[in-house]
Amino acid sequence: MARDQVDLTPIERRDELVDWIAQGVKPKSQFRIGTEHEKFAFTLDGHRPVSYEGRRGIRALLEGMELLLGWQPIMEGGNVIGLSDVTGGGAITLEPGGQFELSGAQVETVHQTSRELMAHLAQVREVAEPLCIGFLGIGMTPSWTRAEMPKMPKGRYKIMTAYMPEVGNLGLDMMYRTCTVQTNLDFSSEADMVKKLRVSIALQPVATALFANSPFTEGRPNGYLSFRAEIWRDTDKDRTGMLPWAFEPGMGFERWVDYALDVPMYFVKHGDEYVDVSGRSFRDLMAGKLPGMPGVRATISDWSNHISTIFPEVRLKRYLEMRGADSGPTRNLLALPALWAGILYDDVSLDAAWDLVKGWSAEDRQQLRDAVPKSALAANVRGRAVFEIATEILKLARAGLARRKRLDVSGRDETRYLEILEDRLARGITPAEELLEKFRGPWAGSVDPIYTQEAY
Repeated sequence: MARDQVDLTPIERRDELVDWIAQGVKPKSQFRIGTEHEKFAFTLDGHRPVSYEGRRGIRALLEGMELLLGWQPIMEGGNVIGLSDVTGGGAITLEPGGQFELSGAQVETVHQTSRELMAHLAQVREVAEPLCIGFLGIGMTPSWTRAEMPKMPKGRYKIMTAYMPEVGNLGLDMMYRTCTVQTNLDFSSEADMVKKLRVSIALQPVATALFANSPFTEGRPNGYLSFRAEIWRDTDKDRTGMLPWAFEPGMGFERWVDYALDVPMYFVKHGDEYVDVSGRSFRDLMAGKLPGMPGVRATISDWSNHISTIFPEVRLKRYLEMRGADSGPTRNLLALPALWAGILYDDVSLDAAWDLVKGWSAEDRQQLRDAVPKSALAANVRGRAVFEIATEILKLARAGLARRKRLDVSGRDETRYLEILEDRLARGITPAEELLEKFRGPWAGSVDPIYTQEAY
């Protein structure tokens, strides 16, 4: 989840919110790729969750990373809750259950994403090994119960933890027991944003299928290939989903703002204090009419923080966030930005992707979203299997990256990051199905080997 923003510029009119998002428009020459990934920290001894406090806790891990990197600590209530690279734009943040997240810098190529990721994993291992901490990339913790998950000392999470059970059955699992990888991409105009948003929403279930990697709950198969994706279906219908209205005439920055204004808030950060306003309206905040906060009016910080608590399959900020994929092994973390950059950053591939999905109805898209958590590549839309669509999309991504011609020092382009997905389709198997095969075979019905064989 996003870092809190600090911009106390007051907001008085809806148009100012629209303008704030519109400032994300960039010329194509300035398009960037941002990649974020979460991972579970576990104790090497016993493979247990890692608490915040203690000699070998998350706090000690963050303090060690601060010493190693020289990044600026992000503090709350005397606790370090993250680190910020003020020179390069990246950050390390904590999810509610201690999931360790790298929010990568905005870079020009997937090659740079690869270097950033490899450096991060090497750095975090250097600090974590003396603390006897390991890391696992997977969509949902394979063995820990909700009650076992530690809680991080962040005010926003306390408010969200209290609110989630009021609006869905699985929101606490989303917060405490899941991990994702997502990529953030730019747009060159309002029309370009709309086209990319529509294509990426429609195809998000295809990405979910390709990266499906959460088949276990509390040590047993849960009946899903991406249970993380299923969790999002029962988290909070006010702020999640496939956004059918985004495909209607008149879609643009204003329509998104109107949607975001209708999503209930969680909190307002007033000074250093998080004020619980869960279920209240941002419009009331703009008008200075929030109960218990008379006369307090909205700022840009409030707006930025509010839209970071909206969780549709694709989220618009000043860029577009692809939110459908489970976390996974290192090559997965690089395949995701490559897949989406290949489709969305090449006009020919983007047009072809739109031609593929433009005939789907809202019902088609929703049925696909509902089917993918269990069936993944075997799910169907309009008589076509996701496997077939994924094969076509992957070809478009490869062609798009080839046309980008962004070469590394060895003269290789970005298509090499798609090879893991192409191999996956050649074998017709998702990461989740690979794990299930191991569980039923060499792991002899235990998920415990995952902490040694699949760890970073």
